[in-house]
Amino acid sequence: MKSFFQLSLIILFLLTLSSCSDSPLPPSTPTLVPSRSSRIADGAEKMGPANDHHPPMLHSQDWEEPIPMPGPINTAGGEDSPFITPAGKTFYFFFTPDVSIPAEKQLTDSVTGIYQSILIDGSWSEPERVILNDDLALDGCPMVLGDQLWFCSARAGYSGIQWLKAIYENGIWGSWEIIEYNPAYQVGELHITADGKELYFHSSRPGSLGANDIWVSRMQDGTWGEPENLTLVNSEEDDSRPFVSEDGQLLWITRTYKGTPAVFVSSKENGVWQEPVLIVSQFAGEPTLDNEGNLYFVHHFFWEGVMLDADIYLAKKK
Repeated sequence: MKSFFQLSLIILFLLTLSSCSDSPLPPSTPTLVPSRSSRIADGAEKMGPANDHHPPMLHSQDWEEPIPMPGPINTAGGEDSPFITPAGKTFYFFFTPDVSIPAEKQLTDSVTGIYQSILIDGSWSEPERVILNDDLALDGCPMVLGDQLWFCSARAGYSGIQWLKAIYENGIWGSWEIIEYNPAYQVGELHITADGKELYFHSSRPGSLGANDIWVSRMQDGTWGEPENLTLVNSEEDDSRPFVSEDGQLLWITRTYKGTPAVFVSSKENGVWQEPVLIVSQFAGEPTLDNEGNLYFVHHFFWEGVMLDADIYLAKKK
């Protein structure tokens, strides 16, 4: 699965840019931001179930068969890194218009970045870009906790990938700031529990069993504590992109299974996370769920080793 964290290329590219400002943009308007479709290459093929060579495979009877997410979310470009709020009313994702080109090389296209869609009368609104900076930046992997938007970013004037937090106020996301955590923790894509006390993330830091492991860091006196490896959750495969249910009882992850990403879930018993169970396989990953248990994930379309498209899929809870 294509990862947002293509560190070396992003860093080399962004170090050539000018320094950034800490001031967020004023509210965006349709006249300032091009449409996603306007940046998708002519002739780009929209993939779907009818022409999918490796469709997602469901391994549980608790969900309906996965289908492309309805509404205007999916395009012939790449939709990735989904996050849905617990109430299921707001949906976030990362978009780039051409899946064949690294995201950092599409930085100046005015459309690559984080998007937001609102559920209105049962239908998803046309996604709008969430603009978080008035200088060049590559923002992605969104996660919302109340009025806080946590996201990863590669920005002019900063070294490497940073984790940032923006605040929702006066109808926009703004007032972003860099998250203070020990860089030795090597925090990858993360999820914070609803009570704000635990931070789950993936990392290949020392002590990992595979390429990436799931780690948890707990809030202690206002500081994130030393990460703990979730040994019962992790495997020798790549374990990444955690998502914790709002009640704190289910931990969803992406794990390599038979050579491609798949969605697994671990349950908590007597306060201990158990061995994860396979839910969806074959180019499926980055799970996110609403409080009704509906499962949203990324499905990448591949043919002969080439990624053709990336869409958000939905498996409704029965």
